[in-house]
Amino acid sequence: MIVATTIAELKQALKEWRESAPSTARVGFVPTMGFLHEGHASLMRRSKAECEYSVLSIFVNPLQFGPNEDFDRYPRDAERDLALAEANGIDLVFMPSVAEMYPKKPVTKILISEVTERLCGASRPGHFDGVGIVVSKLFHLVQPDRAYFGMKDAQQVAVIERMTEDLNIPVEIVPCETVREADGLALSSRNVYLSQEERAQAVILSQTLKAAETWVKTPGMTKRALSDKIESSIGQASLAEIDYAEILTYPDLEEPDAAADLSDYEGKLIIALAVKFGRTRLIDNRLLELRGGGIHV
Repeated sequence: MIVATTIAELKQALKEWRESAPSTARVGFVPTMGFLHEGHASLMRRSKAECEYSVLSIFVNPLQFGPNEDFDRYPRDAERDLALAEANGIDLVFMPSVAEMYPKKPVTKILISEVTERLCGASRPGHFDGVGIVVSKLFHLVQPDRAYFGMKDAQQVAVIERMTEDLNIPVEIVPCETVREADGLALSSRNVYLSQEERAQAVILSQTLKAAETWVKTPGMTKRALSDKIESSIGQASLAEIDYAEILTYPDLEEPDAAADLSDYEGKLIIALAVKFGRTRLIDNRLLELRGGGIHV
């Protein structure tokens, strides 16, 4: 496994591989902020299975953190990350410094609207603009055929899909299922911040989402009524502080008719949650494909 810490090293490694690879060989790409876990490993394995060459990036991007967010506190463990990457078949790891990625303060911005105006984007102004610029830079540097993203952050997937479509970036975005702990908690690098009691209560997110799959099929169930049931369920956890609990169309992230009967809805809906336990903000979601009385998860 090659570890590149500069753009020049990354480009050279990719150039050498492409010169020797068949013209039909594909590059898979898994962009991450490090502190890797099984969720990231599942993306690496899928890239390895579907592509002839797999690239992983590890970069904690300061542009997507707000002034009061946890950039300096964000967990990092480079040695462990590299061991996990090698164990899961990664061929090349790109692990640049902030100075390498941003030698000058960027004056070019990627402003992404509409799909960023709800969910995490509503309370984190500028966050997805920071995501947009770093992902765009990485796509141009790596030039992958496929890029793999976890659906735990479904809004991020929707944003990146729309950005690549709007800018005609020649990469296929591959959304991948959320990986969970045995009790249902979605894997996240931020789970390490949870106290024992907070960790025990955090399973209310996945439990609520699972129950919502049944609630949404109830005849006469409206968005308003479903929202009330979701918030009531999360409220059973005494330490839970709801940031948002939204029901939106996917991938456009628009509000469905609040009074419409969801059991008759045709199309994709996402139930998306952001809930704080102490200082730790967790997100989770469930994507439902409704077929007028039926449901496909």
